[in-house]
Amino acid sequence: MDAFYHSIRFDSSQCDGCMSCMRVCPTRAIRIRRQLACLLGDRCIDCGECIKVCARNAIVPLTETLANLTKFACTIAIPSPALYTQFDSDITPGVILEALRRSGFDDTATLSWSCGAVTRAIEYFVGEYRGQYPLISSFCPSVVRLIQVRYPELLGQLLPILAPREVAAREAKLRKSVETGLSLEQIGAVYVTPCPAKMVSIVDHPGMERSHIDSAVGISDLFPVLSSLIRDVQRSGEKVPEMETAAGLGWAFSIGLPSSLPAENTMSVWGLPNVVHILDDIDKGRLNRYAFVECHACPEGCVSGALTVENPYVARARALRLQQSLARRDPVDQADLGARYTRGEFSTTAPFVASPPRPLDREIAGAIAKMKERDRLAGHLPGIDCGACGAPSCGAFAEDVVLGEIDEGACVFVRERRIQDAVRHLSGFFEPGAGLGGATTGVRS
Repeated sequence: MDAFYHSIRFDSSQCDGCMSCMRVCPTRAIRIRRQLACLLGDRCIDCGECIKVCARNAIVPLTETLANLTKFACTIAIPSPALYTQFDSDITPGVILEALRRSGFDDTATLSWSCGAVTRAIEYFVGEYRGQYPLISSFCPSVVRLIQVRYPELLGQLLPILAPREVAAREAKLRKSVETGLSLEQIGAVYVTPCPAKMVSIVDHPGMERSHIDSAVGISDLFPVLSSLIRDVQRSGEKVPEMETAAGLGWAFSIGLPSSLPAENTMSVWGLPNVVHILDDIDKGRLNRYAFVECHACPEGCVSGALTVENPYVARARALRLQQSLARRDPVDQADLGARYTRGEFSTTAPFVASPPRPLDREIAGAIAKMKERDRLAGHLPGIDCGACGAPSCGAFAEDVVLGEIDEGACVFVRERRIQDAVRHLSGFFEPGAGLGGATTGVRS
C-alpha cells in the first residue's frame, strides 16, 4: 500500500505512452503499461520533473483553485519568492502582492521576516549541534521524501527547523486572528507554490504534527489572472508599499547558509541527479568534513519548479536584479529571535519517518530468493536500458518481473531470443533424413 499522499495525477485520456516522463523520473517511479504511464506510489517523491516534460499535459498537479477556497472566512496568500521572478523586472513585489489581493484573497503575507528568522535559527542550531555531520536542509519536500524512500539512515541528519513558509503562515494567521477576531480555523493560509511538492508538505507534513498552511495554488494557475490584474494596478497609479526584502527573495534560488560557518564547511546542491550523487557520498561517509549541505530538487532552485512559467535562468537573473532594488533585510530583534528559538518556535514538532519502497517479499527467505532471481535475470538482459519494455532500466524491469508485474517476454531482446530458440528447434524437423523428433523416416523414393 502507498504510504504517501501524492500531489500529481496521471490523466490516461491524454497520455500517449511516449515514455518522456518515465525517462526523466529520478526515482524510477513511472512505468508504461498498455501504452499508458502509471505511477509507483511507493517510489514517487513528487518532484514534478514528469510534469515539465509531458507534451500532452497528461500529468496533473493536485493543487487548489481559487474557487475551492471559499470554505475559509478569511484567506491569506503567502507567495513563494519565486512568484516575483515570473514577471518583468520593473514589476515590483509590492505590485504583485496588490494583484493577489485583487484576485480574491483577503490579505497577503511575505516570507521576508520568516526567511531571516529561519536563517538565524539554523545558525543557532548548527552552533549547538553535536551529532553526525553533515546536516542536510529539510526545506525542499522532494529532497525530504527522497531521503525517506532511499536514504532512511540519513533521516537523523535532516535539519529539524521549520521552513520559512510554515513560520510565515503561522505568524500571518495569528496576526489576522487578532485583527479580525476570527479563530485560526476560520483563516486559511494559501501558499502560492512553484511546485507540486509543497502540496505534499501541507497534506503529509513530514517533521510536523500538522502544517500551518491550509492549501496551495500553483503559480502557473494564477499567472494569467495576475498578469491582467498587475496591469490594472499599474494603470491605477496607486502607490503600493513594498513589503518584500532582498533576504526573502534570495530563498527563490538558495537558502540562507549559516554565516557562522566557514564557506568551505558548507555546500549547495541543485538538481535531483546531483542531489542523489551527494546523498550517496554522505551515506558512504565521504562528506563528514562538511557541517551543512543545502539541497534543492530543482536545478535552479524554486525558480525552476514544475509550476513556474518563466525560463528558470531568466527568472534567476530577475531575482538577482530585484535583490539590488529591495531593502537588504527585515529589522530583526536578535534577543526576541533567541527567545523564540529557545521556546521551540522554529523547531519541527515530529520526527522524520522512513518509508522505503515495498520489499520484494514479506518473508526474509522469500525476499532473498527473489533478490537472487532478480540479479540472475538482470544478468541475462542486454543492459542498454532502452525502455521498450515499459521500465526505465533493465534492473527495474528485472525487479518488475520478479514481483509479478510483467512477463519476462515484454523485453524485446528476450522475445527475440525466444523466437530464435523456437526457430532453431523447429528447424530440426526439416533437416535432411530427419522426421518427427529427429528420427529417420524410412520412406522409399
